[in-house]
Amino acid sequence: MPYIEVRGLTKKYGAALYALNHASFSVESGEWLAIIGPSGAGKSTLLNILGCLDTPTEGQVLIDGQDLAKLTAAERARFRAEKIGFVFQQYHLLPFLTALENLMLAQYLHSLADEAEAAAALGHVGLGDRVHHLPSQLSGGEQQRVCIARALINEPSLILADEPTGNLDEVNEAIVMSLFASLHRQGRTLVVVTHDPEIARTAERRLELHHGRLTEVSIQAHRDEELFDELLRAVWKVQEISAGRQVSTETLPEFSQSRATFHLLAAGGWVDLGEDQVALTPKGEQRALNIVRRHRLAERLFYDVFGLDASLLHESAHRIEGILNPEVADKICTFLNHPQTCPHGDPIPRGACCASPLTRA
Repeated sequence: MPYIEVRGLTKKYGAALYALNHASFSVESGEWLAIIGPSGAGKSTLLNILGCLDTPTEGQVLIDGQDLAKLTAAERARFRAEKIGFVFQQYHLLPFLTALENLMLAQYLHSLADEAEAAAALGHVGLGDRVHHLPSQLSGGEQQRVCIARALINEPSLILADEPTGNLDEVNEAIVMSLFASLHRQGRTLVVVTHDPEIARTAERRLELHHGRLTEVSIQAHRDEELFDELLRAVWKVQEISAGRQVSTETLPEFSQSRATFHLLAAGGWVDLGEDQVALTPKGEQRALNIVRRHRLAERLFYDVFGLDASLLHESAHRIEGILNPEVADKICTFLNHPQTCPHGDPIPRGACCASPLTRA
């Protein structure tokens, strides 16, 4: 049975206004689903029903085998407290409580407050040195990370997020999305509402809503572009090791596995193919440089900010690198003080932000 099963879900206001119109879909345990659509499409209404904050006019929702319609109001509150963690666009932090106290309040509402446990939760989201700061003393990204820590304080199996990066700049957006990637890696089920297609691309699957109707379910729609990027990255790495432009296909295992895709890359002008050799064109080299740079910067971000184990960096960085265009990568590079290498010791290609005399020093 899927972890979430939605059948004919309808939310109607008055005689003819549908916030949701007979939507049906399922979500597997541990899956990352993005719900995308314009304002007024029904995204937040759907999320509120999944989170036991609202009830449908028609239809059925089962989460972990539990039919939400059969729960009383008190049972829904208990189910929500035990199973679900919420992350909202608006932070909803009490302004007169510190970050630590906001988490301890969430603990108290769930069970018992534990200061050490709350402090550890803030440390896990990179805020170990900000526990005694009030919300007004925290940046928007830091406040959102407090919200994520608060959502996780009851160890929920399901995370529901409503436009979690809507109020953030690019650097903090990347930090928050890296946290979601880490939660996904831990096996939690994520349902993230967003209007941003780039944020939606980080999910495993995308569900599109328009006027309350489910109009599209896209499963890894970007996988071809991801494969292109992986192959260009592989050529770059062999070139980096050999310090030569031409790469023997014998030293590139990916070539025999994806020979047809390499021909597509050649047709697109990304690589030159010769007899038993492959080389990046100037166009392909620039794309590969951007791919490698954003990936290694993402690894450095995970390692420096969140202390993620080195063995987990590649997978986690791969999850968020799609949202790091060159401009955002430069901002993260500046945020990290222009690191020379990734945590594995591989060089991080220089960007425009590294060109000033101060950053070259």
